[in-house]
Amino acid sequence: MEIPISFNRFSRVLMTPLGMGRRHSRVTLTPDHMDVRLGWAFRATVPRASIKGAVAQPGRVLSLGAHGWRGRWLVNGANSGLVTITIDPAARARVLGVPVRLRELTVSVAVPSDLVGALAVQ
Repeated sequence: MEIPISFNRFSRVLMTPLGMGRRHSRVTLTPDHMDVRLGWAFRATVPRASIKGAVAQPGRVLSLGAHGWRGRWLVNGANSGLVTITIDPAARARVLGVPVRLRELTVSVAVPSDLVGALAVQ
């Protein structure tokens, strides 16, 4: 199952020419793992057994792109429609090619309940 990362107009105009637009950004779910990509800027493959929960976040964030610190990462193209995924044990991800640990991932999607529901079914 593929769930596209959502983009607002500003980020779509900014990120698409940089290779981080809709065409290259998605959450892919298989029975064994979750794969998250934001073009070349962020990629992670998380075993489904390591996903401990997923919660839709009602608020908005100001920043766009892929950023975080100490295992908590935000990967978004829109300011809303956010889902926070808890991962334990931590998974490996790459940001700009640099390896990082991933304990919590927040992504922007058009319909947060679709991602939350898909992750609840294991």
